[in-house]
Amino acid sequence: MITGFFITVPLVVTVVAFIWIFQIVDRWTTPLSERVLGRHVPGLGIVTTAAGLLIVGAVATNVFGRRVLQRGEGILLRVPVFRTIYAPVKEMVAAFSPDNESGFKRVVLVEGRQGYSLGFLTKEFTVDRGHGAEAMVAVYIPTNHLYLGDIVVCERAKALFPDISVEDGIRIFLTGGTGMPAGFRAGTGDDSSGGFRV
Repeated sequence: MITGFFITVPLVVTVVAFIWIFQIVDRWTTPLSERVLGRHVPGLGIVTTAAGLLIVGAVATNVFGRRVLQRGEGILLRVPVFRTIYAPVKEMVAAFSPDNESGFKRVVLVEGRQGYSLGFLTKEFTVDRGHGAEAMVAVYIPTNHLYLGDIVVCERAKALFPDISVEDGIRIFLTGGTGMPAGFRAGTGDDSSGGFRV
């Protein structure tokens, strides 16, 4: 019974959440469908939303469309209230996109005072302290789910890169560490590094 409970509840919650979202979208598009078709068509809101996303994606992938969207976004970002809400949300969503250069690139283990911390590589750069360029990394370590966290900067050689995908890393944080694999291999990220097994 307990096993069935823990299997069924996440499934039910997910289905209910999807139904709730579909109902909201349908509610928004019902007046339009009734005006154009003369009657309410169930599920038309979902089709309309999917088509809208497809059109926006197609426009954003060509050079002209990208310029138009960037110019429109620049105008909207001048509105104080809109900028305060839109900019952080966009940056957070972009962080999960594999095509975005500013997104999470890899899962990283960095050692601190209280042991190792798991985070996401966000930037690789160099620092010159008078002895030549030193490779450094910026690591984002979530402290409150995923939208709040700390930035840790350390030498790249001191960072360990486990063979955990970004998606699995996100799952580890969302599950409070229970999604951590039973074993993984972690190295410095160089092909010549043997790394170590955990």
